[in-house]
This record gives sequence, C-alpha cells and structure tokens, in this order.
Amino acid sequence: MQGKNPNELIELLKGHKVYLQTHNFPDPDAIASAFGLQKFLEYYDVKSTICYVGSIDRFNTRKMMDAFGIEIYSYEEIENMQESDYIVHVDCQKPNANTTNLPGIEIGCVDHHPVFKKTEDYVYTDITITGACASIVASYYYKTNTPMDENVATALAYGIKMDTDDLIRGTTSLDMDMIAYVHNYADWHKLHDMYSSTIEFHDLKAYAAAIENIEVFDYVGFTYMPFECPNSLVGIISDFILSLDVVDVAIVYSVNSSGIKFSVRSERPEIDAGKLIFDALSGIGSGGGHAAMAGGFIDDETLKKIGRGYDGKIKELFMQALKKLPT
Repeated sequence: MQGKNPNELIELLKGHKVYLQTHNFPDPDAIASAFGLQKFLEYYDVKSTICYVGSIDRFNTRKMMDAFGIEIYSYEEIENMQESDYIVHVDCQKPNANTTNLPGIEIGCVDHHPVFKKTEDYVYTDITITGACASIVASYYYKTNTPMDENVATALAYGIKMDTDDLIRGTTSLDMDMIAYVHNYADWHKLHDMYSSTIEFHDLKAYAAAIENIEVFDYVGFTYMPFECPNSLVGIISDFILSLDVVDVAIVYSVNSSGIKFSVRSERPEIDAGKLIFDALSGIGSGGGHAAMAGGFIDDETLKKIGRGYDGKIKELFMQALKKLPT
C-alpha cells in the first residue's frame, strides 16, 4: 500500500505537546479522521488534543461526537496553546482559507485534497488524493497492524461513507480497501443509527430558499440562500441540487454577516469541482477541494465592492471558469 510511513509521524511528535487541527467548521470526515489519528498516536504514547476554529453546527456531527466519545475543542476553549506546541493539520492544509493560523509549529499535514497552491513546509506531509481523509487514517492502522477499537472503526467508517456519499463520489481503491478493513471492527448497528434523524426542523427554510432561487444553465445548477446557514448545510443542499436529473454541476452559496460561503459538486469527470471554484474565485476569494466536491469563500469587504448585483457576477465568474476547464 502506497503513502507515507506513519511511524515517521510518531517519531516526529514524541516528546511534544500536540494539537490535531481540523479545517474550520469540521464535518464528519474531519472529526473522524482527527479522532482516529488521536487514538492511533495514543497507542504509541503520543497524546494529542483535537481542535478547530468556528463551530460544529450540524446535528449529525454533534451526534457522532456523543456516539463515539470524541472530545474536540474550539480554539476559544483552549487557554494554554503555546508557540512551541506542535500542530498537525487533519483534512486540511495551508494556505487554504478554511485553515486558520493558530499558535504553534505547523509540523504536519494529513489530507486528501489536491494542492492548488504550494503548501506549508511541513516536516511530515501525507497528501493522498482519495475520497475521504478517514481512509488515510485507517490505512495507518492497517500498515502498522495497530489495534483499532470499535468506536474508532465506526467513526472512520462513518467519515468514509459521508465524504464519499456512500462510496459513489470521488471514491478510490483506498476508500474501498479501508471500508472493508474497518468493517471487521465497526459497530454497524451504531453506524446505521447515525443515519436516522439527520435533518433539523429549521433546515427546511434553507431547502425552501434553495428551491425558490434555483436556476439551471445547461447542466449547471445555481442556487443560494439569502441568509446565514451552517457551512455543512450549504454542502448538504449542494448534494440535494445535484440530485436533480438536469444538474451535473451544483453551485450553492449562502450569504451571511462575514461574506458568502460556497459549496460546489460535480458529477462530470471532466469538471474538477476544486479547480472550478479555485479559478472562479481567484482574485476575489478563496476556494478548493477535490474533483467531486469543493468549497470556497468571499469575505464581506470584497462582497461590498462587487455591489448589489453579486448574484449575476458570481454566475458569470463560474461560467467563465467552466469554459476554461479542459474538456
């Protein structure tokens, strides 16, 4: 099995205070990956704390933390983070906009997203293009024959299934191999329970706005929610829009007090969602991701410069970027 040797990470982190930092507003894959990596390192006497910036704003994400006994802390809850502490980025990488600078030495990166800009000079870098970051973490257990407990296995299975949309989006052979591997250790009754009651009542307002505002140009579906939505909900609605029979590329955004949050999905092999949003927002915002799913952001200051006609401008930028992609 290809990829980095996780023993190098263990040796690098020994004797240091370690934080595992997910991307801002972490989703199930980010949390599962950090949790799995935390328990992996713990087996080799490397203790770590999982941290993030933003909020955990989805019912199913909070539910998984309770179900699997995951302890994760907002940066605002951490009082003694020092410049000498070691930080490993999990399911994210610098200089992406969804990875906030925290006090400490950014020593390592475990991620599954393509590199659109040069990454930080990490000492340990494991960027493997695969459907879910949880698959990379699961491979660490496999490569080293490290014992995996039931909660870790179930959380990793959930992360893989969520980020690959049940193994149909951006799935690689590593994802398939690792879902088979963790199957032997996971509690599949608990995993099934994670799929029940995942939509909260107030989410319906966002769905209604998305339906009301949708426009389809050829195979590209645009829609927006003119109010603040949890970041993860924007992604869920982009999956919803992509499920329409006339849409192969979904571009969804939500307007909030700090700017615009984007989510892009693509079912067309020739259209890389990460490259699309990176190109479309170049110069006015930031974006990235992998071939099937991506996210981005335009801050409020830039949005004010664009003016009241921002919706038309956004559509124009994405359509221009689509024309430039190789076919």
